[in-house]
Amino acid sequence: MLKKILIANRGEIALRILRACREMGIKTVAVHSTADRDLKHVRLADESVCIGPPRSVDSYLNIPAIISAAEVTGADAIHPGYGFLSENADFAERVESSGFVFIGPRAETIRLMGDKISAKEAMLKANVPCVPGSEGAVPDDPDACLAMAKKIGYPIIIKATGGGGGRGMRVVYKAEELLRSIEMTRSEAKAAFNNDVVYMEKYLVTPRHIEFQVLADQHGNALHLCERDCSMQRRHQKVVEEAPAPGITAEERARMGAILTAACREIGYRGAGTFEFLYENGEFYFIEMNTRLQVEHPVTELITGVDLVKLQILVAAGEALTLKQSDIRPHGHAIECRINAEDPDTFAPSPGKITRYHAPGGLGVRVDSHIYTDYTVPPYYDSMIGKLIVHAENREVAIARMHGALSELAIDGIKTNIPLQRRIMEDPHFQAGGADIHYLEKKLGLK
Repeated sequence: MLKKILIANRGEIALRILRACREMGIKTVAVHSTADRDLKHVRLADESVCIGPPRSVDSYLNIPAIISAAEVTGADAIHPGYGFLSENADFAERVESSGFVFIGPRAETIRLMGDKISAKEAMLKANVPCVPGSEGAVPDDPDACLAMAKKIGYPIIIKATGGGGGRGMRVVYKAEELLRSIEMTRSEAKAAFNNDVVYMEKYLVTPRHIEFQVLADQHGNALHLCERDCSMQRRHQKVVEEAPAPGITAEERARMGAILTAACREIGYRGAGTFEFLYENGEFYFIEMNTRLQVEHPVTELITGVDLVKLQILVAAGEALTLKQSDIRPHGHAIECRINAEDPDTFAPSPGKITRYHAPGGLGVRVDSHIYTDYTVPPYYDSMIGKLIVHAENREVAIARMHGALSELAIDGIKTNIPLQRRIMEDPHFQAGGADIHYLEKKLGLK
């Protein structure tokens, strides 16, 4: 078993990892920027190391500084959390070559699934259903591009192979827009990801975003932990997540789960991961795989009773999964609302000092957050300051429980999106279940 883990992240996920380590009797090392010396997990960790100034590129993305911190503290392993370096294959490779355990997939797997073209090729080989598209990079020949788009059928979407987080993509509705859209996406991709390779896919008009949580070890064992619905989105960023997904049958779950666990074995996957799909008219279409822990992992934990972070650590330590697929029996319904430090109407970030913080409670209520009264939210990082999660015997009760918990949650001194989350819980279309990925933006007047 690992004896000391360095947590290469910040905020609520760093605190979540620290809590799992404590329960397992594993010592922790917190690394932090100068702006984060007062984070809760930094105060609670067994050791802490400042790795640079506030800018992420100088601290949380500073690979030499993180490796050095692991060396001087005698850590056995590094947990990247999500975001930052969690899906950086070079970082995973550097961690392993420096003699530490990387708590995540192998570098070659991250590299394979991080490139959207190679990922799609691997999924097609593993019989995972994919969106009809170019099956590779868009050619340089304009006539070939036009012919390919005509064959796929408009509307289509141009995507950067190295993109993510809603960046590097453009929807094209007619042939006259195609060539210019390809060039614009290439330019944006080069600037954002230093990779101008793009590909095209059929653009689904009213899909839902359904994803499957998987877990695999290095001994050939793999299982899925059911699906989540993450269709409540704004500018490709998730706002509300829930599990299980409304309207997905046990038969569909079992069928897709079997395909995906087989795919994990096919690519030699190790650790926790998520297969993301667009779901329309009863069909699943693979879009990408996240080779890390997801922000929304708590809803899966609540319906399955499985601690994903602990299992990540055990798998990284070389242990075999003792859980079998038959052990995974979803019960009840869970919903997660992301709590962001932002204006609920304009979505402008709202950093600053929290003058009062009161967390909700009660049966089936979970709060994953690093904030506290008098904590100052810095302006340098993502605006998410916590996650409010509820679990209940069914979806109707879960929505009512979430609405009550949101009413109890008090964060003063800064603006938050709590009012928006309340409106979503009150929305009849959300309450009915099955809203598509464009619904929230239309409701907010953004489309």
